[in-house]
Formats: sequence, structure tokens, C-alpha cells
Amino acid sequence: MQEKTSQRLAVACSAGGFKSVFVHGVLSALETGGVWAEAYAAASSSVFPAAAATIRQADSIGLRYWRSSLATLHQPGKGMSEVVLNSIAESRSQLHNALFQPGTARLLIATSLVTTPEGAALTQGSGATRLGRRLLLQAARGDASWARENLAPYLFDTQAPDAEHRLTSENIEEVIYASTRMLHAWLKPAEIAGRPFVDASYTVACPALELAERGYSEIIAIANEPGTLYRDIFQSQPIPESWHDAHISIIRPDIDPAQLGADFTTMSEAGMVAAYQHGLQKGRAFLEKCNASS
Repeated sequence: MQEKTSQRLAVACSAGGFKSVFVHGVLSALETGGVWAEAYAAASSSVFPAAAATIRQADSIGLRYWRSSLATLHQPGKGMSEVVLNSIAESRSQLHNALFQPGTARLLIATSLVTTPEGAALTQGSGATRLGRRLLLQAARGDASWARENLAPYLFDTQAPDAEHRLTSENIEEVIYASTRMLHAWLKPAEIAGRPFVDASYTVACPALELAERGYSEIIAIANEPGTLYRDIFQSQPIPESWHDAHISIIRPDIDPAQLGADFTTMSEAGMVAAYQHGLQKGRAFLEKCNASS
């Protein structure tokens, strides 16, 4: 992997709610193994661990972020919107300012832009929860028709050439919240610069192909579940091992983090630790394999 760090190496992190504690474990293993990417791309719940990796603090932050999220979730009357908003507030000084310092790695955050007036009315209004549940049922059937008609993938990027897609210290909090907003469990609507957005995973659950399209030749994609890694929750496109002349290596868990106790919107303390430790294990195994083949 020492050779790969000098090339166009990028890391794509998958959405998955609290399952993303596994992603954080993998990022910590890569970091302590001396592997840093030129770019990190994240979707939904993987934004915070990816941001920590961008400033080379994935390992030092470790489970502190997830313990704070768990504490918020256990407070009476608090839901997933409050979990994310509290995390944004707590990380403001540590993460957000450091992300925009000279020499910091590139960070891309995937979101889903609502493109139709009908979609905006549903996603931002009282029918959002019902729509979110319907979309989960459609995802189980592989039916992406509503998403295709009303949503479009939209990436914010600290190195974007145009202002509309550029991730800045001024819009990052709106972008982070929008990237995580699954309609069935997040009650507070999401807007960026006055435009309606929803969770990234409806259109881009793991932005590996987007990194390839931006010219990165070596991509590590971190999945949150065993089995095939798909581009979105509707499983419309498997992420291949190569795309646009890029090689994509996928790190995935051997066991679903939900079975360990870290699921999409629920997590136990023991499950959090187990999923993180499994991520560390899989990240270290990946490095050992790469070093053995180099």
C-alpha cells in the first residue's frame, strides 16, 4: 500500500446508519497503518468518519462520536434528526474548521437533490414519513421509479470548480444534515441554499464510481454489509471492480453489523464496540493482503 498512497488513491464510504461504525473502524485501521488518501467521499452516516479521516483523526476520534450519538438517541423525545444535529454542533470546532485548511485531503459528500415541485412538497411536508416508508418497501423490490422521477445525485466537494457544488465552511452543516436525511426516520426537512435535499443513499449510497469519474485510479470502497455493494438503496447498479480505468477494492464486513448490535437507527454500546472492532480487523487484513502482494 505504500506505493498506492503516492498514486491517485481515494476512499469511498457507504451509507448505513449506525452500521457506519464499521466504516469508522476500517478508516482507523487504514490511518494507523499509514495509508492516507488524496480524497474521501461519503454518503449519509459515513460523513462523520470520512471527515475525521480527511483530517487524519479517524483513530483519535474513534468511538467518541458514536458514543455521543448514542447518548443523544437515548434522551427522551430525541430522534435521528436530533442525533445528527447534535453531532454537527459538537464537531463544529474540531472537524469543520480543520477540513478547509491548506493541504487537507479532498472531501466529497453525496446528497440527493429533489428535482420536482411534487417531490419537494412530499419530502419537505407532513407526508415525508409515509413516503419514506414507501420508498423502503420499493427499495426491497428494487423499484427506483419514484427516485428516478423526483431525485438526482448531487455531490458537494471541497475542490469543486463551480460554486454550486463546492463544499465550504458556510454550507457544510446543511450538507451533512441533508446527506443523512432518510425520510422515514428524520422529521426535520433538509435544505441547502434554499433547495430541498434528502439522504444520499436514495441516489448514491457509496460514491465509489463518482471518485473514478473524477480521475482517481485506486479506490477503496468500504461497505457496511456483506454481499454485493450497490450504488443506491434500490440496488440499481452493483459497484464493479473497475470503472473508468480505476481499480476498486471493496472492504466489507463478514457479518452484518446489525447482528452485532449496530443497525440503521438502533445501536447498543456492545454492538457499537463490536462493529468498530470488526472494522479495525477487516481494515488491518486488507493492509496485510496489500503488503503481501506488493
